Amino acid sequence: MTPPGTHTYGEIISQPTAWAEALKVGQGAASQVQELWRTSGASELLFTGCGSTYYLSLSAAALARARGLPARAAPASEIWLMPESVTPAMGRSLLVTVSRSGETTETVRALAAFRQAGGRAAALLTCYPQSTLAQQTDISLAIPAAQEESVAQTRSFASMLVLSQLFIGALAGDAGLAQRLKGLPGLGEKLIASYGGLASAVGGDLSLDRFFFLGNGPLYGLAEEAMLKMKEMTLSYSEGYHALEFRHGPKSMVEPGTLVVGLLGDRARTQETALFREMRGLGAQTLVLADQGDASGLGEPHHLVRLGSGLPEGERVVLYLPILQLIAFHRAIAKGLDPDRPRNLTAAIIL
Repeated sequence: MTPPGTHTYGEIISQPTAWAEALKVGQGAASQVQELWRTSGASELLFTGCGSTYYLSLSAAALARARGLPARAAPASEIWLMPESVTPAMGRSLLVTVSRSGETTETVRALAAFRQAGGRAAALLTCYPQSTLAQQTDISLAIPAAQEESVAQTRSFASMLVLSQLFIGALAGDAGLAQRLKGLPGLGEKLIASYGGLASAVGGDLSLDRFFFLGNGPLYGLAEEAMLKMKEMTLSYSEGYHALEFRHGPKSMVEPGTLVVGLLGDRARTQETALFREMRGLGAQTLVLADQGDASGLGEPHHLVRLGSGLPEGERVVLYLPILQLIAFHRAIAKGLDPDRPRNLTAAIIL
């Protein structure tokens, strides 16, 4: 029997290799993606998934909108059960299903409901090329290197996020995107090596008993995903919010024993750093992930992770994930839990 967390840890630290495959898959499929968009007659993107992949969809839709592409995200269950509440005209949407396994019942049924409501074109971002959804969508982009033994998504989520960036870049006609992103795997390896100790220390600090993850724009979906990893792996109180929304009620929960984690972007940097400083003043510990900057300019956080990419926030998004995943992993181990097999959960929900 393998020690608890063996698979999860291996999947987290090996993910830069899977990112490299995602870059190759996305670059190789660019013309196919562009042709599907052209022939579909679609005028908007509709991203969907369940759990982690719904949060990925939120980030992907924000990334697409930032490039001028009309886009929205909805949980697969909403498209399946109440499609009229998602969009009144499915025929104008290109559905992008995101599913690690390609077998999740709600996403399979969402695709069927989309077709029944007049939707014509659908794509899949996945880790399994022979899945049910792969057979039922018009194109399927798969990253086998991102497959996982663990229940909680880490390597798969990050790799499908990179793949979504290339998918969106193809639709936006950005031929240079893959070249600009080619350094991401190396940056990911450097981050894991540089901040693995910090992740172990923060995750192992059992004086912390509540966690809040804050991000704006495409980083909001990642804040929600970090929240989910903390809940799944560690059974801890954890929530995610748009950064400045945290003042509107949730900050009442801040006290000693709280960790406020900021996924710092570019456009709201001044306002977000003021928020982190305020939360520190209320007694919270703070951890900030930022591309550049020193602690004095970032709200004086207790913990600072510098991504060091030099990329705009819409291109560096995947770099925010590994250290947050490792913090959840180390907390699970410190609590005597097995992050490979979170309580009450399975890798795919089959109804």
